[in-house]
Amino acid sequence: MGGYREYRPPTGSEPVVACVWNSDALLAGTQRVIPDGCVDLVWLGRRLLVVGADTEPMLWPTVGETAEGLRLRPGTAGRVLGVPADEVRDRQLPLSDLWPAVADWPDRPETADPAARLRLLTEAVLHRKAEPDPLIGAAVRRLVVPRARVAAVAADLGISERHLNRRVTAAVGYGPKFLARVARLRRLVAADGESLAERAYAAGYAGQAHMTDEVRHLTGLTPVRFLEDATLTAA
Repeated sequence: MGGYREYRPPTGSEPVVACVWNSDALLAGTQRVIPDGCVDLVWLGRRLLVVGADTEPMLWPTVGETAEGLRLRPGTAGRVLGVPADEVRDRQLPLSDLWPAVADWPDRPETADPAARLRLLTEAVLHRKAEPDPLIGAAVRRLVVPRARVAAVAADLGISERHLNRRVTAAVGYGPKFLARVARLRRLVAADGESLAERAYAAGYAGQAHMTDEVRHLTGLTPVRFLEDATLTAA
């Protein structure tokens, strides 16, 4: 992960913020970011961006700047941003496009300080007074368990699959099936096992071949290469 570091979410933001983070990986190198079900609010140097949930690996180029950000928990982005999360899926755009009030932040003298940048972001998120959607929270918790089935999750929640898909897509950025795939990849990173086959089974894949296809699609790497230095990030 290069110079990437995570910290606990600020007091009061825990229901919607998974972590705050900073990174100097892009000062002189690149950074591969894989789908994690989250939306991030990012300071990249003096630029303030919203980075939507990804459906494929993103290789961020060297920009000669540090980055800091807040990671929103899966299922909370829609309410925090004020727009359906799928509107920012696979996109990186100025946060001022969604929150015009922050347009002058990059020009403020105090935002030269990384700590001040994170403080402003935290205050802005808290000011939104976004409350997690209980139904979405319940859906996410069910969808990330091994071998979860969308139809069964919808039935458990007393709603149709179509309704579940619409609600999850607006809250997370993509639908239940893709969220389950992302969760399976995260379980693979965390799984124990002496062989790839054992880790694939523990993570909930149908088999090693299934795992290999999924890892290649979501990370752009072979499983061996991906797992060499994969780290489970906050989500």
